[in-house]
Amino acid sequence: MGFEGAVRLGFRKEMEAIEDPVERDKFFRDKVAKFYENGKAINIASVLEIDQVIDPIETRHWIIRGLRSAARPPQRTGRKRPCVDAW
Repeated sequence: MGFEGAVRLGFRKEMEAIEDPVERDKFFRDKVAKFYENGKAINIASVLEIDQVIDPIETRHWIIRGLRSAARPPQRTGRKRPCVDAW
């Protein structure tokens, strides 16, 4: 559900209590704007104590950097798979 639907359901009684359609629309838009402001990734990250939020443009760079920082597996000396005799 999007923020608009959440505001319509969550604040239905408050919106029904406002008789002026212009004022009701202003209330709706203010609540949706507040939800969008609180729903930004940076804000959610600070609430959930996430250390850093990665910009989607830089995702590939961070993944490659993480893979390169991992230790290399030891050199294989034997076969990759054991030889299975069918007989």
